[in-house]
Amino acid sequence: MDSKYLIDTEENKEFLSKGAIRLLEFGRRFPSPRGASYYLGDDGTPMIDKNRETWITCRMAHVYSIGAMMGYGWCHDLAAAAIRGLNGELRDVKNGGWYAGLTKDDEIVPSKQCYAHAFVILAATSGMLAGINGAKELLDEALKIYDEYFWDEEEGLSCDTWDTDFTVLDDYRGLNANMHTVEAFLAVADSCDDLREKYLNRAGRIIERVSDWAGDNDYRIPEHFTIDWQPDYEMNRDRPDDPFKPYGATPGHGIEWSRLMVQWCMAKGDPDKKEIILDAAKRLYDRAISDAWNADGAEGIVYTTDWTGKPVVRDRMHWTLAEAINTSAVLYRITGDKKYGDDYAAFMKYMDSTVLDHSCGSWYHQLDENNDVKGTVWPGKPDLYHAFQAMLIPYSSPGISIAKAVEEKMA
Repeated sequence: MDSKYLIDTEENKEFLSKGAIRLLEFGRRFPSPRGASYYLGDDGTPMIDKNRETWITCRMAHVYSIGAMMGYGWCHDLAAAAIRGLNGELRDVKNGGWYAGLTKDDEIVPSKQCYAHAFVILAATSGMLAGINGAKELLDEALKIYDEYFWDEEEGLSCDTWDTDFTVLDDYRGLNANMHTVEAFLAVADSCDDLREKYLNRAGRIIERVSDWAGDNDYRIPEHFTIDWQPDYEMNRDRPDDPFKPYGATPGHGIEWSRLMVQWCMAKGDPDKKEIILDAAKRLYDRAISDAWNADGAEGIVYTTDWTGKPVVRDRMHWTLAEAINTSAVLYRITGDKKYGDDYAAFMKYMDSTVLDHSCGSWYHQLDENNDVKGTVWPGKPDLYHAFQAMLIPYSSPGISIAKAVEEKMA
């Protein structure tokens, strides 16, 4: 195995460092004139006919805030543009909160999404750490709106989608938005000392529920739920490759939940719960890799499986690989178990040989079961978030959110 794929080698550190810079260079054309992020094409050219999505804008604000903290001064202006977009054209000054996005003709994309609002919180915390003007005000407003409309204190979970006016709440409940809520809450805990315990506790409440559901389902996490939080195992069986609500289990989410569980355990340090949650984290990762990695004879992680672990959608999404890189590294850090280091090396090699676009830059966002480029779910290369974090998390503290970890490393 080439040493550049092996964790803790100087060659691997250099490989990731150069990869992070190339990603920042690739995405630098994302801001629209008023700040909302364009969806990027194969070579980083803005696809101006596609919607300017709030969640993509947030991800770019997060990435370029981190880039600014890494010492790349030109990233500061790009992060500031995205924060302006979130404080400006994407914000609903009449009803509160943030639109799902805007069309090419500046029409509102309907609904108010928990998923997008969680990313607003993440973007604001990263921007605040990077010293971006308007980020603190953005965070204050985002936390207020989230508390008012999305957080369910009784359940210890978040609801999913309102109409644009915040008058009708959809019956659907889901774990994708809750997963990114945990990520956002952990970022708040790391960046706001006065809010640390509140948001660590909230993140823990979500994590405990997910751990229980996973344990009841052989560590294949149910994604979709009814209004009273009963799993809906058959949802979207007829649309199994839905980009946000696919049918069946999503191994990439099992991997991502595993990493977030480790982060919470390391941050919270609750001895009564730490052992249980860390065990769940390892089981989630092991189940996902067993089910999905090279599951059909070709390299890569399949997008979804049924409830017995059989692949359903065999496409390979780039974000699942990014999370596998992150989580294998994190589990290696906290356990020292060689198998996680071996997994990391295998994922690195596959990323470099197959998923990294050495010609146009960034990572291919979707490959088919033969590892040929495909664009039915994710045409182009819309954002940098997953790939960029995979360049940093393997060498950051497992118990700290990535923006805070970078800030501390550069201090």
